[in-house]
This record gives sequence, structure tokens and C-alpha cells, in this order.
Amino acid sequence: MGNSARTRLAACAAASAVLVAGLVIRAVATGDVAKYAGDALYTVLVQALVVLLAPRVRPLVAASVALAFSYAVELLQLTGVPAELAARSLAARLVLGSTFNAPDLLWYAVGAGCAGLVHRALTFRGPSPVA
Repeated sequence: MGNSARTRLAACAAASAVLVAGLVIRAVATGDVAKYAGDALYTVLVQALVVLLAPRVRPLVAASVALAFSYAVELLQLTGVPAELAARSLAARLVLGSTFNAPDLLWYAVGAGCAGLVHRALTFRGPSPVA
């Protein structure tokens, strides 16, 4: 199995683990803990999906794309379109949310930072040995 295939497999496993973590948090926690953990995990999931689609992407690029996507979705909520779609579809509600909440932007950044650091740690090869 090549590097890209291994990376995709790891990204798929990470995305699955993030989904399970999100469901567990929603089941055992309430209020701000559940909400803001969900926000951070949303961005971590997006980063895992970015790596799944582009396995050679650098950690900073993947984290930046995930953060930009999360911010775009949050800012789209200012238009009311996600709320309208969420009223008709659970999938739309899960992906797009419904109501703008400024603190979410901070938690998306936390998620992107954590995911970027883990991605970096997993891909760091260190200095090349000198012959």
C-alpha cells in the first residue's frame, strides 16, 4: 500500500473517530461543553476530509482550508439560508447549522489548530541524516 493510500485510510479512520466522538459528546454532555466541543470537532472533521481528498496536502494548508470552510459556513448563517434548509433537512442542519454565533469562530480555530498540530506530528519526518 502506497503513502497516499495509507494517508487516505488514516484520514478515513480519523473522520470516523471524530464522528463517534461528536456523537458521544452530544450524548453525555450538555450546554456549552457539547456545543463548543462540537464546533471544534466540526473543523477537525473537515480537515480529515481535506486530507482524504488530497492526501499530500501540508498540515498548515489542510488546517487553513478546514478553518476557512468552517468560517464560511458560520458566516453563511447570517443570510438565513441555512436555517431555512435546516428546517427541511436534518442533514442540512448537521452540515450548515442554523444560527450565527460569534464564539463558534473561536472554537473552529481551536479545532483547526489541534487538527493541524496532530497532522504535523503524524507527518513530521525530522531532519535528513547526513551521509
